[in-house]
Amino acid sequence: MGIETSCDDTSASILKSYSVLSNVTANQLIHERYGGVVPELASRTHQENIVHVVKAAISKANVELNEIDAVAFTQGPGLLGSLLVGSSFAKSFALARKIPLIAVNHMKAHILAHFIDDAGDNKPKFPFLCLTVSGGHTQIVLVKSAFEMEIIGKTIDDAAGEAFDKAAKMLGLSYRFSKPKIDGLDFSFSGLKTSILYFLNAESKKNPTFIKENLTDLCASVQQTIIEILIDKIKTASQQTGIRQIAISGGVSANSGLRSALKDLEKNGFETFIPKFEYCTDNAAMIAVTGKFLYEEKIFVDQSASAQARLIW
Repeated sequence: MGIETSCDDTSASILKSYSVLSNVTANQLIHERYGGVVPELASRTHQENIVHVVKAAISKANVELNEIDAVAFTQGPGLLGSLLVGSSFAKSFALARKIPLIAVNHMKAHILAHFIDDAGDNKPKFPFLCLTVSGGHTQIVLVKSAFEMEIIGKTIDDAAGEAFDKAAKMLGLSYRFSKPKIDGLDFSFSGLKTSILYFLNAESKKNPTFIKENLTDLCASVQQTIIEILIDKIKTASQQTGIRQIAISGGVSANSGLRSALKDLEKNGFETFIPKFEYCTDNAAMIAVTGKFLYEEKIFVDQSASAQARLIW
């Protein structure tokens, strides 16, 4: 069984081998009125949801409690209050059932979601490169095995997902925005956000209805610029490592533009791996499949394991 509570989604999943029997997620709509996730509200809502979600996952999987061999939970990174709810429940469940407890790194789980049986048409083979993009992280990871991963490129400021969110706020929701010139495989998105802000301010002074009149083109331009930054870096990483297997993971990998751009790499001899939408955003199935890898190697934790907001890679 996998438990995921790193942010504002309460999720539980039951896996048999690498096949998903259930993957139940409760979303927290309460945050919409605030324009972002409120940590205190998130943790309280997790407490309200966790028992119901786990019960629903077990029922949907049509299994008995004594058939669950182990419980895996998100240890971090994430919102500490949210992580505490999931980790506390998992620890209690494992203690009561006398079964192994498995701590999972949330970011590694996004990558290993590719190995869920129905995640995609085919599975990447080790080693491969994974572009992991979410609201809080943007990384290029060299995945040598399920247990050995190396971050070879990361954002030096904001994540791609945050850039999307902030740009959307600026727009109230063909132009080109400058792409930052960052050496190596690292990313930077703060400069892009600033250039968008200055551009919108300047144009709005000339024409107060500029954003409304050009909203579609502006959105497309912001998306295209962010995608080009991501794709350029993953191509550079491929050149440096000689690896032509490219995967994507994380919430932003659900973006249709990014998925299409990655698929286009196949025209140049790359092999690409794009998971189903349901395994891109935070979900417990990815925690369970990562737990499966760890279970097979008997990598367990005891009751002293604690949630860690900034879990070291």
